[in-house]
Amino acid sequence: MRLVRLLVVLSTLGVGALAGLPARAQTQLALTPRVSSIPLVLVGGTVVDVTDWGHSAKDLPDAVVIVRDGRITDVGSRMAVSIPKGARVIDCTGKYLIPGLVDGFAGMNSQGQASAFLYMGVTTVVAVSDSRRGWVDLAASPSPHLYLMDSIGTTDNWNLLGSHLGGRSMVRGGQSPGGAPEWAAKLRENGHPSELSPEETGRQIIDAARMGTRVLWLGHNLTAVNTQWIVTRAHQMGLVTYGEFVATPYKVGIEAGVDALPQMGRYELGVIPSELQKPLVDDPEGAAVVTAYDYSERLPPTDLHLRTYAKLIASHHAALLPAFSRYYLNLPAHRNLWKEPAAVLLDPEHMSNPSNRVTGELDYSVGSWVHRLGPMTLRWMEDGQRKKADQSALRLWNINEAIFASYPRYLAGSGAPVDGSMPGISLHTELELLVRLGLSPREALAAATNNFALQYDWNELGLIAPGRRADILAVDADPTQNIWNARRISLLLMDGNVVDREGLLQKR
Repeated sequence: MRLVRLLVVLSTLGVGALAGLPARAQTQLALTPRVSSIPLVLVGGTVVDVTDWGHSAKDLPDAVVIVRDGRITDVGSRMAVSIPKGARVIDCTGKYLIPGLVDGFAGMNSQGQASAFLYMGVTTVVAVSDSRRGWVDLAASPSPHLYLMDSIGTTDNWNLLGSHLGGRSMVRGGQSPGGAPEWAAKLRENGHPSELSPEETGRQIIDAARMGTRVLWLGHNLTAVNTQWIVTRAHQMGLVTYGEFVATPYKVGIEAGVDALPQMGRYELGVIPSELQKPLVDDPEGAAVVTAYDYSERLPPTDLHLRTYAKLIASHHAALLPAFSRYYLNLPAHRNLWKEPAAVLLDPEHMSNPSNRVTGELDYSVGSWVHRLGPMTLRWMEDGQRKKADQSALRLWNINEAIFASYPRYLAGSGAPVDGSMPGISLHTELELLVRLGLSPREALAAATNNFALQYDWNELGLIAPGRRADILAVDADPTQNIWNARRISLLLMDGNVVDREGLLQKR
């Protein structure tokens, strides 16, 4: 009630009063309904239930969904909800209605990538800027909703607060989300990332929130005390925390309440013994971490330490965000993603380690001297590298099957555009891999929709329900029976507006 009273006061002061509000309060204010003269109504479709982490199955057939001014105002059966006079009605008979999809971890550095996300039904992206994904393109239009993620507590050349480093601009066209010049020199890595002081980190969190950052990335150099403090402070401010820990033991971050553990190949580090963890405090980027990762990858899935770690994750708040799609081309039964219709929107030059357009496989480089030994030797060495990468991915997959047995919470994120993963397209391969891991299609769908509302308190998205943002997909077949059906999109609404999907392909 206190928040509601605050928002009522601010609504009388004008939009400028929002600047000092935490992101969560701004979100709540944005949910305030506005009167729309011409409502949009979806009639006859089945609203798919993605509540309770995908464990509920109370689908609503022959539904009426009313949208006003970008928000869902009414959802119910045709018998219970009246269609407003003068409304624009779209017949969805035989269709299945699901919320717009969320990619919880991806880059988006070009208009083509923005359009690919939308074409594949991804209406919200937790967007990261880094050396492999480039700067987030905030000038893209049309674009999914972007929830910015930024590193915190450590120097980082890609930190958004220092986005003017070296005269670079954040986005194409020279626009920027407002990087703070006073942070530019402070956040420069100078060849080696280092941890900021608690006082600097505290100011950084406040400034990042003011700039619009929604997610804080807790990286390799953060030590345990700072990690615990950042997680606590972030939650007080309504910010989400992602942990990719090295110097901090994963157990510490999990017990501190970190919200998500991203990327298979990273969070398995939580199984290492204390004698391998101790050197990481002083050497989180060097030889010690190579040894630690190698140990975690080669641990047998039946090992007691792994089962104990899996139970630790499942018994705490943290959700897993595996980004399996970064390993999709190294796992069995993959396909050439360049054959997807949305792939025509993508430029390999804007991707890190893209797959080969012709074969759909990752190419493995070898030293230039090898070319002197002839094509047969070259192919032999490339095949050797490919087999090694495939074996590594399969070992990690087997470990994740063991972790899944403890039933942790899952969120969907593609990790694109890295290692053959593709914006929009790879969010669907992520859903496929979650099902392959053992989730039901409904649980996988929830991982890309309402789980983000449950885990992060982002109550503006993830459901077809009153008060939620009108990001809606109508698909031609039941995605709870086969997750592939989530790709069969016949209608895309974003903020209550119909998006011309085929028109997106023409603007490549």
